Amino acid sequence: MDKETILIVDDEKEIRDLVNIYLKNEGYNTILAEDGIEAIEILESKDIHLIILDVMMPKLDGIQACMKIRAEKNMPIIMLSAKSQDIDKINGLITGADDYMTKPFNPLELIARVKSQLRRYIRLNTPMIKNDGVIEIDDLTINVDTHEIKVEGKDIKLTPREFDILELLARNRGIVFSIEKIYERVWKEDFLESENTVMVHIRKIREKLEKNTRNPKYIKTVWGVGYKIEN
Repeated sequence: MDKETILIVDDEKEIRDLVNIYLKNEGYNTILAEDGIEAIEILESKDIHLIILDVMMPKLDGIQACMKIRAEKNMPIIMLSAKSQDIDKINGLITGADDYMTKPFNPLELIARVKSQLRRYIRLNTPMIKNDGVIEIDDLTINVDTHEIKVEGKDIKLTPREFDILELLARNRGIVFSIEKIYERVWKEDFLESENTVMVHIRKIREKLEKNTRNPKYIKTVWGVGYKIEN
């Protein structure tokens, strides 16, 4: 199995090279970027599993980059900064970072944190899929082959579109999908003012799956971003 790919984002070449050496020694694939803008461009075309992100950078700093990344992506972000005040750490975590290390740092400690974050990320984002094509999330069972849905053992009838939306979210637990992305992935056509179409389908799915649609158990709303299944 191929090792995970880690994006190293720092405007200091010495830091990039140092972190790169340690990660390579652990067998990870690495991609290097000098600033936040380059990092975001890389994320549009590469499959990244974790980001090591410096805070103080030109063009687009780490805080701004983290906010932009979090609007679309869910992989772990470990922030690096020369600032060691508690408020700086808090700001980093509030904007979406999963961990925070101050410079200078021990590379071995960074590697340990990388491994910890990747274990957590992979565990949370790997749905339980049995050999017979069944996805299980808590009391929800989705049979991909037969298009059968059960909640607490009871059969639930979904339309093909509703099933496709649920399967998309269930296969990508923890990842937030915008209305536009859901439409393009499920309907397989360009998104053109189709917001209400997706929202109506989400509402109908919830009405069929949930006991309390105001506090849904399965499909969660991430306000201003989209929808996800996080269990």
